[in-house]
Amino acid sequence: MITLTKRNTDVAAAPDDMPTLTLTCQQRTHSRLRASLDDGRDVGVVLPRGTTIAPGDVLASDDGLRVRVTAATESLSRSRCNDTLLFARACYHLGNRHVPLQITQHCVAYSRDHVLDEMLIGLGLVIEHVEDAFEPESGAYGGGHHHAH
Repeated sequence: MITLTKRNTDVAAAPDDMPTLTLTCQQRTHSRLRASLDDGRDVGVVLPRGTTIAPGDVLASDDGLRVRVTAATESLSRSRCNDTLLFARACYHLGNRHVPLQITQHCVAYSRDHVLDEMLIGLGLVIEHVEDAFEPESGAYGGGHHHAH
């Protein structure tokens, strides 16, 4: 098994043909986990406790193997809204339930949950179910997570 012990967020020199490790949002919050590279090789991730892995990060083994992390496709509920007050109310009510949220200018997404879907429908939003990468906000104290889109 390959053991990945280093995390590097500076990926400017990372080659495109680098092996990849596809992880769910939940898996990316663990500093220690067992997984498989996308090519099937088994890996163990052993990073300092509290480390959060982000899509695009490069993990490395002590012998120099470098692996790019990608976000897995997950089942999400998503709502788009151009009404800023309604959008703010939706984000407030979701945040009040302490669920991870991916928020962009006019869109909010969360792990699919029929109870939360019904709540937003009750507020007047339309929900769509999608399969997509999930990159939620890290929170006010989480180091300033940024989205590429």
